[in-house]
Amino acid sequence: MNLSLFFARIWLILCALLVIIPLAVIAAALGDFDAEIWQFLLEYELPLLLKNTLLLVVGVGIGTAILGTTAAWLTAMTQFPLRRFFGWAMMLPLAVPAYVLAFVQLGIFDYTGPISSYLRAVWGLQNGLPDVRNGLGLTVVMSLTLYPYVYLLAKNAFDSMGNRALEAGASLGLGSAQAFVKLALPMARPWIAGGVMLALMEVLADFGAVSVFGYDTFTTAIYQAWFGFFSIDTAKQLASLLIALVFIFLVMEQLSRGRRRFETAGQANSHRRIILTGNKKWLASAYCGGILLLAFVLPLVQLTIWAVQSWQEVVAAEIFAQIWHSVSISLLTAIAVAIMALLLSIAGRSDGSRFGVIATKISTLGYTIPGAVLAVGVFLPVAWLDNWLIDTVPAFAESNAIFKGTIAVMVVALLIRFLALGVQSIDAGMKRIKHSHIEAAASLGAKPIQTIWRIYLPLLKGSLGVALLMVFVDTMKEMPITLMMRPFDWDTLAVRIFAFTSEGLYDKAALPALAIVLTGLIPVILFSKIGQK
Repeated sequence: MNLSLFFARIWLILCALLVIIPLAVIAAALGDFDAEIWQFLLEYELPLLLKNTLLLVVGVGIGTAILGTTAAWLTAMTQFPLRRFFGWAMMLPLAVPAYVLAFVQLGIFDYTGPISSYLRAVWGLQNGLPDVRNGLGLTVVMSLTLYPYVYLLAKNAFDSMGNRALEAGASLGLGSAQAFVKLALPMARPWIAGGVMLALMEVLADFGAVSVFGYDTFTTAIYQAWFGFFSIDTAKQLASLLIALVFIFLVMEQLSRGRRRFETAGQANSHRRIILTGNKKWLASAYCGGILLLAFVLPLVQLTIWAVQSWQEVVAAEIFAQIWHSVSISLLTAIAVAIMALLLSIAGRSDGSRFGVIATKISTLGYTIPGAVLAVGVFLPVAWLDNWLIDTVPAFAESNAIFKGTIAVMVVALLIRFLALGVQSIDAGMKRIKHSHIEAAASLGAKPIQTIWRIYLPLLKGSLGVALLMVFVDTMKEMPITLMMRPFDWDTLAVRIFAFTSEGLYDKAALPALAIVLTGLIPVILFSKIGQK
């Protein structure tokens, strides 16, 4: 084994251990049976948590499948007014975190909202709108937030198949609607199923939206056990059950796309579209416009109104401190992920063996771990290390904590969570670098560091920029890790949103929410435009 391969494997092992250690700590809780805790969970927690989680998963799965697939079919296969605009604009709801859409929708449609207040004052309807603060209302909110996962993959499938499904259906005597149901949907099923599974992984990981709605799931129970009852053991047991659920859905997601095969013929977007006429074309525009209105336009307008109304109550020093904290932690995480992902991709490319492939896949599993679970998984070994250092090193004998509650540990947790985004982006750019480039540099006497600096970095500037942008935005939106692992009295925009919405102060949460949404718009618009081309 040469020296380069040795260092590559060492790096692969270190990156894999970053994920393996928190997962092992959580998984060990399944075997660490505590009769008292499990009796409490079985009697008071698990039935409700399982019921709520499964109902939410089923509801959001159906909702995202319907919204994403129908919108994808209309924009990919038909011609109607504003089709080109909707083709990329239907991705905009990805810029709105689920917890932001949740409190905006409650502020608008709840009993004290403007619509119910108008109905009571003008029409004498004392109850106003039906109660939306329930599982159904939450399902609608999360479906509106997460349908772009299905939309993106389904649109890609429909664009790829072109007119072939319709032509095959016509030859069998099927109309366009029948061809869609009997031919196009089965052909696109692996893409749709993959998008639904990605959305459901987000449902299992969500903490903010379910907290706003007061809807108990595993993530809220983990937070309550840790910070409400101060029982890290209970939080660990709940986290182990949640990670088991996530593992089941992860296997299902892999199976859903494992047999995905499709052969394209010619240009993917060169097919003839179905021209909708009469009322159909306006209904198509209204349908896509209605989804976009509820999922993006209405929240953005309402946030702006609230921000204008409440800006005088905002303490400038506090909001600037929160923006600085959010930007600094996002920037630190983005830089750490970009460096780690670059070295991981290079190491995986240098190794090329089955070991390298497996180690790389393990290293990127963090994105599938819910933030609340990851917070517990990282905290426990760090707490053990702190206690060991305090007990064995005289210099730390008087300390209460060394690493716990520090920005460094929070960045490590965020790094594990978002490393997959960086690796995915850099791996795409790595395909442009041929092995002959590296061999030529080596033949000229370039050392590994010189090769990285003179070959990899110049050719991967675009991919590194994309990775930095994606991780930066996702870290800005991340709530559970920052909420559970931040230093004392160190608030970010997401943390302040949680604090305000917990008290029902939606107008005061508008300004930090607006900052997060506007930041998230940058990559969504960029990637949507790239996809259109």
